[in-house]
Amino acid sequence: MSAVAEFRGATVLVVGGAGFVGSNLCRLLLESDVKSLVIVDNLLSSDKSNVASDPRVEFILGSIADDEVLRRLPEPLDYVWHLACYHGNQSSIADPIADHDNNTFTSLKLFQFLSGQRAVKKVVYAAAGCAVAEKTYGEPAKTLEDAPVSLFHDSPYSISKLIGEMYGNYFFARYQMPFVKARFQNVYGPREILGAGKWRGTPATVWRNVTPTFIWKSIHGEALPLDNGGSTGRDFIYVDDICDGLVACALAGKPGEAYNLATGREILIREWASTINSITGNRAGVELKPARGWDKSGRRFGSTEKARKEIGFNAKVSADDGLFLTVQWTQEHLGLIEKAITQHDGEMRKLMSSQRDKSI
Repeated sequence: MSAVAEFRGATVLVVGGAGFVGSNLCRLLLESDVKSLVIVDNLLSSDKSNVASDPRVEFILGSIADDEVLRRLPEPLDYVWHLACYHGNQSSIADPIADHDNNTFTSLKLFQFLSGQRAVKKVVYAAAGCAVAEKTYGEPAKTLEDAPVSLFHDSPYSISKLIGEMYGNYFFARYQMPFVKARFQNVYGPREILGAGKWRGTPATVWRNVTPTFIWKSIHGEALPLDNGGSTGRDFIYVDDICDGLVACALAGKPGEAYNLATGREILIREWASTINSITGNRAGVELKPARGWDKSGRRFGSTEKARKEIGFNAKVSADDGLFLTVQWTQEHLGLIEKAITQHDGEMRKLMSSQRDKSI
């Protein structure tokens, strides 16, 4: 990632800056010589080790929905990225109220606060491409930014990410808050720590996104579990590319608009698993499993035309290179990841015991 001179001397806020994407974005912003970087994170699904040790960084532990946290924010702010969320689909299904508190309410409180900050040049929101993609297991069509949005969704997470877009649109239209939606596809890369944060009542606390789960299991010689036989497909985008896209949204994004941060290419999950096993030398192969009962989203990828034409964004990192770098980072941080995973051993045992009791 190259330094971005436009942020030199700026005061910036990254909500969720200790998380996977947020910490990578913060690294890029620090390289661009910002004057001050404020990170707000409650460490619900992130790790303090991701926060850079830099005199320009102010880390505020807490939720952006907390009035005391909002009062501590400096004025004026030049740029804001809102990346915090209740990670992710399965955790939101297990606890919709927690999803509301950490996805929907946080967005509303932040946007209301920012609507009165006239100096803010851009507010970039991490939206979810999955929330607008067509639900299909047939041949997918690229998802456009103006794709019709269904009122039926697989998870509270998907619903709350859309509500975040709607609240942002409201504050843009009513108060001219310079709001830009960055629609993520399936992000992967370094600094995604399995098990980071607090127990959220489901094994998805540990086994969250597909890529870090596959890499961890592959490194340890386990067969990779393929839900629905691996017939699903996703648009996998490397985290450095996502961060470049978030920067492009801040510098060139038109307020009120949405931009896909995508590669424009679908990769089937079984192919993704095969590549990971090839990189690690894992001979255990894969384990075919049935489809997840809640998941109706089979195959999808994002359109890239609008982001390329309007904000100059193109994903550059190939899948092979991105996976190699992610495997390498994982191997270098096995101790950190294992510590994050094992902190939930007691809760996992209680959950498994409870499920066995119910089946008897």
